[in-house]
Amino acid sequence: MPRSSQDVHKKILGRAGEKAVAEYLRSLGYEILKTNYVTPFGEADIVAEDKKRGEIAFVEVKTRSGDDYGTPAEAVGAKKRERYRKIASFYWMQTGQEPNARFDVAEVWPGGKIEYLEYAF
Repeated sequence: MPRSSQDVHKKILGRAGEKAVAEYLRSLGYEILKTNYVTPFGEADIVAEDKKRGEIAFVEVKTRSGDDYGTPAEAVGAKKRERYRKIASFYWMQTGQEPNARFDVAEVWPGGKIEYLEYAF
């Protein structure tokens, strides 16, 4: 089924936001371990190591072109949080190590402003 131009726009906007957040995290000294990490339970936008804290951050990136539908973080509901927990467990099984993990949300606003919420859930 062909995608609508709105779907394509959302995909492009989302990928641009993910790229911006990855660069932001690198600037803070994080190592980007995975982007668009696909598992049987879903996809994590970014998996990054916070070397200062010795933690692995599983990052959900929410990019918005406006605030008509609330904040980006408000779009991360219970189902998405549970999916990220399963993704983290799968990551641990794949890597053979169980790191200190946390779940963060990155909000990307028009103009490229990033609000980064550590330990979001």
